[in-house]
Amino acid sequence: MAAAGRVLVYGGSGALGAACVKHFRAKNWAVTAIDARANDEASQNIVVAPSATWTSQYSEIVAQLSKTSPSFDAIVCVAGGWAGGNAASDLVAAAELMSAQSIATSTISAQLAGKFLASKGLLVLTGSAAALSPTPGMMGYGLAKAAVHHLVRSLGAPEAGLPQDAAAVGILPITLDTPSNRQYMGGDTSSWTPLDYVAGYAGVACAFSKPSPTSVERPCGHQAGLRHAMRIRPCAIDIVR
Repeated sequence: MAAAGRVLVYGGSGALGAACVKHFRAKNWAVTAIDARANDEASQNIVVAPSATWTSQYSEIVAQLSKTSPSFDAIVCVAGGWAGGNAASDLVAAAELMSAQSIATSTISAQLAGKFLASKGLLVLTGSAAALSPTPGMMGYGLAKAAVHHLVRSLGAPEAGLPQDAAAVGILPITLDTPSNRQYMGGDTSSWTPLDYVAGYAGVACAFSKPSPTSVERPCGHQAGLRHAMRIRPCAIDIVR
């Protein structure tokens, strides 16, 4: 049976990335996963060293992809992490780590989209609802995620370098229900966003990626988010609750 589509998932072995890989495979998509370790559920894996320079990581990925010259219907970057810190403590270290985990992966994904995304394809980057406001207790995290938001908006501008009729969308989770969040944050998890929901959201967006006019920035609940994802424009930001 022919694949329903081709998707590249950057961060495919993390908690959210693994959920995305599982979702797309269940929908019969061919999935290429990029991460520091392989995901056995993916159709193809590209393993990169997070400690390598951005340029080295990008070059290694391009070298691997160029062996088959794929054209992806969607590129989904869900790589990332979290770190606290403010001007009194850990800001520099946190900003450096968050830059590597969020800005680098999103930037590499954007340039991969310029090279390998199909016409009318979709690029999905992961920001954060928290970074829409000041983040005094996690400045490095907020700094990195705000940069991702800027990247999404820039990709929606003319001459951004994406293929014809392609679109970029940013998803802005509030609190994801991940094992690490449960371990380190604890408390009431009833309002946290399930990973399967975010994976399904990305899946619907990728399946219905033809741009149409909508607002650039909109909060949305679980079901509303799925409906909004079907009607994206060249640049859209969605808060995922």
